[in-house]
Amino acid sequence: MSRYGVEERAGPHSPEYRLFFKDAAGRYISPFHDIPIYADPGKNVFNMVVEVPRWTNAKMEISTKEPLNPIKQDVKKGKLRFVANVFPHKGYIWNYGAIPQTWEDPGHKDENTGCCGDNDPIDVCEIGSKVCSRGEVIQVKVLGTLALIDEGETDWKVIAINVEDPEAASYNDIEDVRRMKPGYLEATVDWFRRYKVPDGKPENQFAFNGEFKGKDFALDVIKGTHEHWKALITKKTDGGEINCTNLTVSDSPFCCSQDCAKATVEAAPPCKAASPIPPEVDKWFYYQKN
Repeated sequence: MSRYGVEERAGPHSPEYRLFFKDAAGRYISPFHDIPIYADPGKNVFNMVVEVPRWTNAKMEISTKEPLNPIKQDVKKGKLRFVANVFPHKGYIWNYGAIPQTWEDPGHKDENTGCCGDNDPIDVCEIGSKVCSRGEVIQVKVLGTLALIDEGETDWKVIAINVEDPEAASYNDIEDVRRMKPGYLEATVDWFRRYKVPDGKPENQFAFNGEFKGKDFALDVIKGTHEHWKALITKKTDGGEINCTNLTVSDSPFCCSQDCAKATVEAAPPCKAASPIPPEVDKWFYYQKN
């Protein structure tokens, strides 16, 4: 039985859609602040909140600026955002999400990349065989990381595998991915390099010439973002528009009651059927690599 549940409000693929989170007792929580970073700290097993299931296109993300931080679909220029299919990729090529209780501080210049953080929890690409569901909270082993520079901001992409994957025991570092899933890491770099090109933007850049860093490096990066989150949630850092409402962080001035959380959810529109996905989302984009 899952330790977490979700509650949908409004319909998927609509601007009003929100996916709120609950703990095992049915109490509303924030997936950003209330789900612990670690599932098993002794084994460096992390919790991961799945925002985008593999093969799907809707750019769903934890809403960092809203109370309880539900998952919603990103909106750009007034339109719901769907990631383009850049040949040969279809949607996201991993289960994509975030590690809770982490924050890439936009006021902190990363010593490795020379760029400041992107103001979000740290991103995870989960490479297991199961296609997860939106809002699922899974436990992952960290294998390495890629340093994307996205429009001038540091945007770490952690590579991980679900501990329940049948082959999880065979994966312990980034080279295991290269050995057991040949081409996957190269495809990952290609995906992140080109995914914004159909929107008229230039190719993305990477630190370390697009080379992956291994597990130990990735663990240090994650721990650093956890420290930044701690400063955010205890108001030692000014988070700007970030909403820090939480229900479990006892030393946080942003801690709220369950009644307050319930009122937030009930103010959202009731759940309804999903809106149709626009047909152009299935288009494949072909263009010459630089």
